Amino acid sequence: MKKLLLGDFAVARGAWEAGVHVAAAYPGTPSTEITEELARYPEVYSEWSPNEKVALEVGIGASLRGARAIVSMKHVGLNVACDPLFTASYTGVNGGLVIAVADDPSVFSSQNEQDTRLTAVSAKVPVLEPSDSAEAKEFTKLAFALSEKYDTPVILRLTTRVAHSQSAVETEERREVPLRAYEKNIPKYVMMPANARVKHVTVELRTEKLSEDANDFSINRIEAGDGELGVICSGGVYEYVKEALPGASILKLGMVYPLPYKLIEKFAESVKRCIVAEELAPHIETLVKAAGIRVEGKEIFPLEGEFSAKLIRERVLGEKSCAACANVPARPPVLCAGCPHRGVFYILSKRKLSVLGDIGCYTLGAVPPLSAMDAVVCMGASIGMAVGFDKSDPEAHRHSVAVIGDSTFIHSGITGLIDAVYNKAKITVIILDNRTTGMTGHQNHPATGRTIKNEDTYELDLAEVCRAVGVRRVRTVDPVDLAATEEAICASLAEEEVSVVIAKRPCALLAKKMYRGFKVNDKCKKCGACLRLGCPAVVKGKEGVEIDASLCTECGLCQKVCKFGAIEGEAE
Repeated sequence: MKKLLLGDFAVARGAWEAGVHVAAAYPGTPSTEITEELARYPEVYSEWSPNEKVALEVGIGASLRGARAIVSMKHVGLNVACDPLFTASYTGVNGGLVIAVADDPSVFSSQNEQDTRLTAVSAKVPVLEPSDSAEAKEFTKLAFALSEKYDTPVILRLTTRVAHSQSAVETEERREVPLRAYEKNIPKYVMMPANARVKHVTVELRTEKLSEDANDFSINRIEAGDGELGVICSGGVYEYVKEALPGASILKLGMVYPLPYKLIEKFAESVKRCIVAEELAPHIETLVKAAGIRVEGKEIFPLEGEFSAKLIRERVLGEKSCAACANVPARPPVLCAGCPHRGVFYILSKRKLSVLGDIGCYTLGAVPPLSAMDAVVCMGASIGMAVGFDKSDPEAHRHSVAVIGDSTFIHSGITGLIDAVYNKAKITVIILDNRTTGMTGHQNHPATGRTIKNEDTYELDLAEVCRAVGVRRVRTVDPVDLAATEEAICASLAEEEVSVVIAKRPCALLAKKMYRGFKVNDKCKKCGACLRLGCPAVVKGKEGVEIDASLCTECGLCQKVCKFGAIEGEAE
């Protein structure tokens, strides 16, 4: 049956059809929907991991046991997962291990524009790159087969346009794949130096074998044209080339590392002019030129940003489009109306503090009218940067703070806080706890008390975590109460040690997010705490109203003393 699917959904479907057993991820646009979709399949164990490194380690463990596993992340998430990735390339796999990585050309939702293919070359891990949703599904299935055949993790590289565009996909039934037998194998899986030296040789031989075999892979194919112009391309760029240069010969690469050099040489010799069209780094171009094959590339195309049919026609044929750009006013992103972070940033801006920020929706505290953030680098970096501020300037702690979200704190902020306490820093850390992973679409995390499948689990207490690592001054405030929030921040700035302020209030959008149409007894009292558990009720009223769970006959979620007010009412 044919369905219109997002590229991310197609990857999930392909993994399910391939009999995947385990899916792990940390949410990151544009890869988030892969694991969200897999969580809908009861045959697949799915989880939100605290960060990408842990997600990949879960995938490695599942593979080692003989299960097929898929791990998903965005390009900067791969940086976090590089430590296990590079060694997993040495150990190889048991069950197939696929790592879906979504790059972000033109930097729509990221802090840099890196190219996953370069990381893959360094790690010696093969890369498949689909150009549409149909290929995204089929390449995912192929990736599992190649992983097991060649004893290697396989990266499935997407870009924003492929991940978030829709095209027709032929869906099939799931093929149940039994667990592969597990055998203790110390030389293969224990990467101490003596074993690693041997495995490095194995990895190099594997790469040579893959490169040779790739010459016959059906996903690498020549589409003959007039013989004048030949274009080597892959992924979404292939679609642009087809539109922009209909008469050109095309070598479409489905595997972009290692490369099928014999096929490339044959293609280059068949055309008068050979061009490599690829977004971001000159990955294919560099490797092809190193093999002694003459091609053109980045002397024609830019090193940054997305490609388009218009850009390709202009750069290759010199044809400029006469279509005028739409005169649309700029619409910069801002914090949502009712966002609980607004109050905190208002105070930080008002007091003219230096704010070392982090990755999340609260990064928008940097834009007007608040303009209350000085630096953002990567997940979890705010706390380490604050330590650097303090150690460079003894008075810095009086006029600077680190700001980090609840999910980001769990992802990679805890170790920074440990460093601050251990090294006797004097810093103020503000944890913006909106009870969700906000910017990527309201995913659960360990402090929400709910799993990816919305099941109850242990709820991590962020205040207790801070105290456990040695922070003695932990204050929790409601950021809507500006006076109390400002008082807590000022008190923390006056401390001569590490102090933490937790600004805790659910994201304003959570009530609108999910479970619309859920039937709820109209006599049931709804509590604000229910919002993070998925209750669809509108919440208004007074503090301290006790919830009678027996009145809720259908959702069964209203079981806590109300912290944010309650009413009798109906579902939205």
